[in-house]
Amino acid sequence: MMCEDLFKTISEPSEGFYKDKGSKFYAFAFPVYSECEVKEIQKGLRKKYHDARHHCYAFRLGAEKKIYRASDDGEPANSSGPPILGQIQSKDLSNILIVVVRYFGGTKLGIPGLIKAYRAATLDAINNGKIISKTENIIFKIKFEYPAMNSVMRIIKEEGLDLINQKSELNCEITLSVRKKNASSIIERFKKINNLKVDSD
Repeated sequence: MMCEDLFKTISEPSEGFYKDKGSKFYAFAFPVYSECEVKEIQKGLRKKYHDARHHCYAFRLGAEKKIYRASDDGEPANSSGPPILGQIQSKDLSNILIVVVRYFGGTKLGIPGLIKAYRAATLDAINNGKIISKTENIIFKIKFEYPAMNSVMRIIKEEGLDLINQKSELNCEITLSVRKKNASSIIERFKKINNLKVDSD
């Protein structure tokens, strides 16, 4: 069983393609971290492929995979968005958005034909991507006075933490990324340092 904060996603954007009876299906897969990011990417694709008839999509977010959505974007109900989501689920991926842009070829494919086409284009994009395992992380900031620097750095080194940002002056600030399941015990360690404050989102 996978840890609850571990999930599979793609390392970078990838593309897929499928053609049937003149209709062309261009699939675009993106690693994403929020619904805001999903909307931005969709906006960019709609602008770039403004002459396409349909922009069907599905996405899934989070290690727990509880946030997901699929859209048929004007295609017959459940013929496009759900098949895209189905491929994401069958590959057990999360933090991923897949948009399939369809150019109509003049011949209707029927619902079975559409399901096959959207599924095939999506699978091609996933297969062309590199699947990686990632952990869901918590980002937090610690604020402390300079004399505590050695104690802070010792914890960072011992716990193997990712240092995102550092400001070292008389009053220091460090932004850290910590694996979700380890976050509370690590934060407790930091809190034992005199006059250290933890800001977590």
